[in-house]
Amino acid sequence: MNVLVCGGAGYIGSHAVIELLEAGHNVIVFDNLEKGHRAAVAEDATLVVGDLRDPVALEGVFADHSIDAVMHFAAYSLVGESVTQPDKYYDNNVYGSYCLLQAMRKFNVNKIVFSSTAATYGEPEQVPITEEQKTVPTNPYGETKLAVEKMLGWYDRAYGLKSMCLRYFNVAGAHESGTIGEDHTPETHLIPLVLGAALGKTDCIRIFGTDYDTPDGTCIRDYIHVSDLAAAHVLALAKLCEPGAESNIYNLGYGHGFSNLEILEAARRVTGIPIRAEMADRRPGDPSILIASSDAVVRDLGFAPRYDDLDVIIQSAWAFFKAHPNGYES
Repeated sequence: MNVLVCGGAGYIGSHAVIELLEAGHNVIVFDNLEKGHRAAVAEDATLVVGDLRDPVALEGVFADHSIDAVMHFAAYSLVGESVTQPDKYYDNNVYGSYCLLQAMRKFNVNKIVFSSTAATYGEPEQVPITEEQKTVPTNPYGETKLAVEKMLGWYDRAYGLKSMCLRYFNVAGAHESGTIGEDHTPETHLIPLVLGAALGKTDCIRIFGTDYDTPDGTCIRDYIHVSDLAAAHVLALAKLCEPGAESNIYNLGYGHGFSNLEILEAARRVTGIPIRAEMADRRPGDPSILIASSDAVVRDLGFAPRYDDLDVIIQSAWAFFKAHPNGYES
């Protein structure tokens, strides 16, 4: 199939491109390169530079490449920024998605895999989190992702446009080749920040909150390797292509978690560097524990993780960081 990957030059999108190519698909990447990197796009994929909010450029891609299905990763994703600039997030995440769905309708493309987030849940009612729990986001980022999920639901009812919405937990690691990995500006994720400290880019890593109701007092999160996450998208696409396929929503995690201090200790173990840490106050709104129930995605899509090991996740990220100490610029 000809698969359009929106945001395919970004961290998760670029890994999905590789998984799609290995599955035998033709891949067209559409990315404005604001957050993504040209160097992250696999050579066998076609890169078209453009913005989802530009209907001329977007419709040109559909017209030129006979698109059969879409994977949609293009979004702003900084929680704090979304609180101070909600207009930016609604414009890009919601309006951009609306423009994409309109182009899909115009060109009779009715299959999309959507990159969603565990932020749609807000404060969890129970752990592990199942797909049936209430969705009450606590920030505009989560609200915009939930808005797109709901829009997809209505487009299915009205136009038969089928979707798979995948709600991520904490994504980490890098491709086993070491050629692509995580390169954000600014960086807000724990594992790359810890590894940045190991490289000497900062003096230490700050651990926010040591008084949570957890065994060591720090937050616990469900970490999933980015390549496993990308493989799940290919499984979701295959499910959409089955006769009589229906839209659905799935969590993507491993079903168990690690604390911030466990991440720090694993990074020290993997790198062999005594990474210095400072303890800081809690950040507002950080839940104690976020762990996904992965039962549904395993049952329905046949999801079988290949990298479900914390040291493996960190080793892959460390290999990328050592090869790219300044990100893709190096």
